[in-house]
Amino acid sequence: MKPDIEAIFLDVGNTLRIVVEDPEFSQAAKQQLLELMDVKEDPDLFFEKLETRWKAHRKRCKQTLIEASERELWSVHLLPDYPAERIEPLAGKLTRLWRDKDGRRVPRSDVKDTIIELDRRGYKLGIIANTITETEIPDWMETDQVTDYFKTVILSSKVALRKPNPEIYWLAAREIGVEPAKCAYVGDNPVRDVEGTHAAGYGMMILINEPATLAKEPPTGEFKPDFTIDKISDLLVIFPPKE
Repeated sequence: MKPDIEAIFLDVGNTLRIVVEDPEFSQAAKQQLLELMDVKEDPDLFFEKLETRWKAHRKRCKQTLIEASERELWSVHLLPDYPAERIEPLAGKLTRLWRDKDGRRVPRSDVKDTIIELDRRGYKLGIIANTITETEIPDWMETDQVTDYFKTVILSSKVALRKPNPEIYWLAAREIGVEPAKCAYVGDNPVRDVEGTHAAGYGMMILINEPATLAKEPPTGEFKPDFTIDKISDLLVIFPPKE
């Protein structure tokens, strides 16, 4: 028997949106980052240094389940050799360029229609996302005109908590006004998303089958989702209209 779900929280990266390779777009982002920082050293060495620091930072974040703000990310972890007073005002732009160097992030084709329909069916919708940026997700929501459908948006970069810490799930449930047992979560990570959802006592976990994520973090078998879907619109099969 399925629990009485009232709220559905969704991940964004590789769940609602995917990365599309675009070499020209990526190279332009790297060039803009170099120009923004007025980098004098060899560009390849500069990005190699950033990648090394980035990997060390991400390892710390995954161990502590604490996310840095954009300002801390750049002034403390990625570019500590630059004056903080120069770095911090540029942190938001630097973060967007750092992410853009990996490619374009575009919503899956069925995302908007599914969001609108789930809202019409009477579910409260929210977002819980591990992300280093504070503006990218809100900007996408505004551009695609889905902002008003989400009652709560919890970003790790703003609340300093990371999945699978159950605290971030509990925070989202409190903000949307629904007890965890009546919340569902939709994500792409077969370990982190499933583990966090279960630890928080959510009523349901739905995993979207995303090859890019599975290649990096294959399931361990320890935690299992309640449902696995291939596309976002499959949620409409799981969540019928509320009476």
